[in-house]
Amino acid sequence: MGTLSLTKGGHVAVITIQHPPANALSTKVLDDLSASLDQLAEDRNIRSIIIHGEGRFFSAGADIKEFTSLMDGSDYSALADKGQQMFEKVESFPKPIIAAIHGAALGGGLELAMACHIRIATEDAKLGLPELNLGIIPGFAGTQRLPKYVGTAKALEMIGTSEPISGKEAFAYGLVTILAKDEAEVLQKAKELAGKFAEKSPQTLAYVIELLYSSKVYSYEGSLKLEGKHFGEAFRSEDAKEGIQAFLEKRKPHFKGE
Repeated sequence: MGTLSLTKGGHVAVITIQHPPANALSTKVLDDLSASLDQLAEDRNIRSIIIHGEGRFFSAGADIKEFTSLMDGSDYSALADKGQQMFEKVESFPKPIIAAIHGAALGGGLELAMACHIRIATEDAKLGLPELNLGIIPGFAGTQRLPKYVGTAKALEMIGTSEPISGKEAFAYGLVTILAKDEAEVLQKAKELAGKFAEKSPQTLAYVIELLYSSKVYSYEGSLKLEGKHFGEAFRSEDAKEGIQAFLEKRKPHFKGE
């Protein structure tokens, strides 16, 4: 697609950002990512996805050069809306999306990683939202997602000072859930996790993702009702029949997404 490459192996897809030198998130990158997700949503053979960056970085931020080219009075709020909608698409995607982070995930790069369902990072990776250094603020939901993972006070510290934290620190705060030593290992661990997800019934994973983020839409009681609804739907599926039969026969289930 020009700014991305898409590879598939087994039930796992790897989206690699290829926008040197820093994999900045231009509008073209965002459009290509959206198109890739549309393609993968329709691919029944793909059950989990990894987003990775080629070269030295995951993504060092939004494309500031592109932003400054819009200094003719363009609607910057519309630009923020575009990024927010794109990352909502990532977070609400029905298949698990894993961010495999090395080098740096800064600004829009971290906002993309936070929209992914899981983050794996190298110990020395740099994660941060340095927008205040430019006299602007995060615009792709960074102020909303970062506090969920590190708490409001730490989020204010990170955004207010513009100082990034290491992958090791991000792991301690819960922003990252798995650590790796280097880029090769971070991708390996991401593929291992994606492979484990791919072994499960894709519909049950879609239900779980929807439910884990349901508080964005429903009250606690509403989320419980939704859980009960999906519980019943899952139990009536062919995959449930296979899973239960495999359990009784003491063998590994083979889910078909039915």
